[in-house]
Amino acid sequence: MPEIAIIGGSGLYSAEELKNIEEVKVHTPYGKPSDNIIIGTFNGMKIAFLSRHGRGHQYPAHLVNYRANIWALKELGIKRILAASSCGSLKEELKPGDIVLLDQFIDRTAGRSSSFYEGSKTCHISVAEPFCPQLRSLIIAAGQKLNLPIKPAGTYICIQGPRFSTKAESNLFRKWGVDVVGMTLVPEAVLAREAEICYSNISLVTDYDCWKDSHVSIQEILKTMSANVENARKLLFSAIEALPAERSCECSTALKDALL
Repeated sequence: MPEIAIIGGSGLYSAEELKNIEEVKVHTPYGKPSDNIIIGTFNGMKIAFLSRHGRGHQYPAHLVNYRANIWALKELGIKRILAASSCGSLKEELKPGDIVLLDQFIDRTAGRSSSFYEGSKTCHISVAEPFCPQLRSLIIAAGQKLNLPIKPAGTYICIQGPRFSTKAESNLFRKWGVDVVGMTLVPEAVLAREAEICYSNISLVTDYDCWKDSHVSIQEILKTMSANVENARKLLFSAIEALPAERSCECSTALKDALL
């Protein structure tokens, strides 16, 4: 079974690089995942692919069943997740088409189930450093090797959606020093940490949010997204090729001292 998974965000609904594919339906205690999980081979490695929003984009960010998605991948034996997502830039120097390798996030969502532990045990999982350092360093190195427009660190603010921000909100986030805004990182990253799965996010900038442009055009976003997806594919599979067999991080023991 595969130990590496890709979660594809808006625009990235399939992994054409995978060969000998099969679809797997996984039942979870939290209901259905966003889609069947695609399993295929790439350079001799088995890779799983899951479309976060479903292949028809039927689940907007606030309705994605994040717990079912991460549980399903854990059930399949996944130990590493490389996730891609679209985002808006909150800084002039971060242009549409750029790629941000996140190292921090701020959560502004509401009502999303963000833990697997809601019964007899409570989990105070540490997300002080929310992304796997080993995965991040490999993705950064792959991006530099490919000469992609990649920023090696950045803070993502996760909003509830599905609406975009008001201009007042967008300018507030800028005052906080946030780099990009999106709708899907939380609770996905937190649940992966609870599942002791290495997780890193590739954020693909599609627009400048409304602080710069009074109207965020879906048409322009889709146009930029199309170009972003090609870079995301190159980056994801280049990083996967470089992954060592063993994990050298602490993600696999994240639950140690976290459960009450």
